[in-house]
Order: sequence, then C-alpha cells, then structure tokens
Amino acid sequence: MINEEIDFTNAEMLRKIAEEKLKEKQKESTGSDYETDVKKLVHELQVHQIELEMQNEELRQAYETTEAALKKYTMLFDLAPVGYFTLDPEGAICELNFTGADILRERRFSLIDSNFKLFVAESSRPVFNNFFRLVFSSNSKESCEVLLGYNNNPLCMVYMEGVVAEDEKKCLLSVIDISKFRLQSKE
Repeated sequence: MINEEIDFTNAEMLRKIAEEKLKEKQKESTGSDYETDVKKLVHELQVHQIELEMQNEELRQAYETTEAALKKYTMLFDLAPVGYFTLDPEGAICELNFTGADILRERRFSLIDSNFKLFVAESSRPVFNNFFRLVFSSNSKESCEVLLGYNNNPLCMVYMEGVVAEDEKKCLLSVIDISKFRLQSKE
C-alpha cells in the first residue's frame, strides 16, 4: 500500500498493515536472525519498561511536591488573618481570601469581579482613589487608611497596603481591620 492510501487515524487498518509487514519481515529473516531480533526486542522492551517506571516515580514525586505547595499556598493565602485581594487596574476583585470576604461581610465567591471601590465608604473614596492611582503609577508599595462601607452602612476602618505585580499588572492588596485599635486608642 502507498502511504497516501493509508488512513493513519484508523487503528484497525494500521494494525492490519503492521501485521502484514511483520509477516514479510519474518519470511525474509532466517531462524537465528529471528531469535536474535526477538532477544533484542525483549531487551529493548525491558529497558523501556524500566525507563517508564523511573519516569513514573519522578512524576509521583513531582505530584507530591505540588500537593505540598498547594497546601502551603492554601494555608498562607486562604487562611491568613489578613485580608488579601488581587485587583485589576479598574478595581475589580480578581481573587480574595476568606478573611477579605469576612471584612467585606460577603460570601467569597460572590465578590469575584465586584469592584472593590464600591465597598469603600463615600467619605474615604478620595483617599482610596489617590492610593489606588499611586499604586499603579509609582510601581512601589503604597499604604492608606480608609473606612469600608456601602449604602451608608459603615463596616470597619482598615489599613491597607498595595503593590503592583509587574508580570500581571494587578494590584496585590492586603487589608487589616483596625477598628478595634481605633477604639482602644480613644479610650
């Protein structure tokens, strides 16, 4: 058969052609050649099997390393006592941890794609807008204190620090509720 007539996606056809070619090769070779070829093939298969076992072990170790890193990431990010947010240049929440959701008093996944600026109290918006502009324009860490709240319902006073991740052009924002500290300092 000519290569143009062979459908390489048809497994049955390929198998039939391969078996025909093998029969032709076996007819051409003598008995001792055949035995030598079989021994070589068995040897090659055994070597290949050991290679695959070694690769499988390496993959298993890489999987375990990845699982450990994921667990560490989850502990550091999701369960941190500080609110972590990733904001795009317009202020939309791309990612956040559980503490961040608690600070905003909303469910975590309902906050994805919400604009963080909507949770900044009207009185603190100029401070936040200036902070947010500086974070993106200065490419250095900036900080501020703002009152969070919406619909004239104050949530809490927070201290935040932000920096832009160079490779993603997103703001990495940490938010700490300082309301209790404010109350203690007034007493």
